[in-house]
Amino acid sequence: MPEYLVIFAQFHMDFRLPELESLAVLEGVELVYDRASYTDDHPFLIVNLKSDEDAQRLIRRSILIKEVVRLYADEKTFEDLLDVVRDTKEIHGPYQNSSFRFDVRAFGHTLSQEEQVERIELFCFLPCGAVKIKNPDVVFTYIEDYGTVFTRGHYRPEKPFRVLFGVLVAKGDRGLIHTYDLKKRKYLGTTSMDAELSLVMANQALARPGSFILDPFVGTGSFLITCAHYGAFTMGSDIDGRQIRGKGDRNIESNAVQYKLTNRVLDTLVADLAHHPWRQQPFWDAIVCDPPYGVRAGAKKLGRGQKSKVPPGPLEPKKPNGEQRYPQTVPYEMHDVIVDLIDFAGVHLVPGGRLVYWLPTITDEYTPEDIPTHPKFRLIANSAQIFGTWCRRLITMEKLHDEPSDKEAAQGAEALSASPAHAKFRSTYFKEAQGKLEQLKLSE
Repeated sequence: MPEYLVIFAQFHMDFRLPELESLAVLEGVELVYDRASYTDDHPFLIVNLKSDEDAQRLIRRSILIKEVVRLYADEKTFEDLLDVVRDTKEIHGPYQNSSFRFDVRAFGHTLSQEEQVERIELFCFLPCGAVKIKNPDVVFTYIEDYGTVFTRGHYRPEKPFRVLFGVLVAKGDRGLIHTYDLKKRKYLGTTSMDAELSLVMANQALARPGSFILDPFVGTGSFLITCAHYGAFTMGSDIDGRQIRGKGDRNIESNAVQYKLTNRVLDTLVADLAHHPWRQQPFWDAIVCDPPYGVRAGAKKLGRGQKSKVPPGPLEPKKPNGEQRYPQTVPYEMHDVIVDLIDFAGVHLVPGGRLVYWLPTITDEYTPEDIPTHPKFRLIANSAQIFGTWCRRLITMEKLHDEPSDKEAAQGAEALSASPAHAKFRSTYFKEAQGKLEQLKLSE
């Protein structure tokens, strides 16, 4: 299969490959690459695809890929690259009468305008038509790769260790980041997920026309909007009805109106994941959420504390004046949230459906074995966004089947019961924060 150069944006490096692989599944594209050749500190990845059409389909909705280039030469020296380009008949025939433009770039180095012109003039042997800066028929791409390794004194090598040449085939859809920028959104809150990661999550959830996606911790509805953008029908629930209702004319519905997605953002309801109203059957194609883990908003679930005088029952009794009481709530530990979430997904996702959620971990205590497992699911991706002493991990899991054996069910319960990376996360997080504050006071 032909070689293509994937050029990533320099953001969220740990999320690049999971999004790329999810898009290959979504578009039905055969994608082949050497994972060992990829590093997070480099924006390039060589992949094999069947055709330019597959490359275009693969990244047409990518958020973390800037461009894909049909690769014709990947050499150590500029002289070798020119020899290869001269001998490549695929370049000389199709573009003989085509308008063209040259994109000259360098990674790990900056080329002056004069140096860029010098590089372009050395390709004067290419049989092309007129130069056209905007919307040409073909865009030739030349790249010099100086690497990312520095010696003492921040010395950069005088020559690139690698030069590449190809033809631009497709561009990603990074413009959506600005379309759904939180600064432009009518309704948001302290827990609203930024547009870039929300869109990446929608891609990893395989959001597509006709699919049904649920966010059981909907908050201000960021995931409802981005998944609906890709054609999915979305619904959300949350135990905190105040976020759903919003204030005045600003709420989740107003965001759907703002982005003209009211026909796909179906509805929201006030509900507790631990005591949910959904029918016990597979229905959802994906569950996408950011469970509350207590850094900015503490988790709660329906329940009564030990000192409560209210008798147990399905409904809270009314107040003396006839008004309905609000149900009582109790703290919801992060580990219990994750256990209930995966158990819920195991019942309500269709086979092949995906669970995409954030898992907080303490950086120094984390090990790969801390990621929850379940016999109904296989792990697709585990990407980390690090915030110093703690990080949040985007976990993507795919449901395999509906009916586990009794042995599998027992194994699943055992796997979910052991998760030290996020158990008692909130207390650990604030204990460390308090310790830093005390150290700061002592230093003063």
